[in-house]
Amino acid sequence: MASITIRNIDDSLKERLRVKAAKHGHSMEEEARIILRRAVSGITGPELLSMSEEIFGTDHGCDLELPSRDDERDTSRFN
Repeated sequence: MASITIRNIDDSLKERLRVKAAKHGHSMEEEARIILRRAVSGITGPELLSMSEEIFGTDHGCDLELPSRDDERDTSRFN
């Protein structure tokens, strides 16, 4: 399972999150997970790709050299 750290959150925002979490009977982390799940629910693969391209653009990638796809490969021999 992945983890994230969110820096530079206003004290008032953190306090509101704490109060909301307490109101719902769970931790601030769980409240944040619920909020994030709701925020990104319904985003499909094509939409995610489109959003990524919009945010990062095509200028932020790199060209990789593809390996050769020759059929001639060394095979191991077990004798």
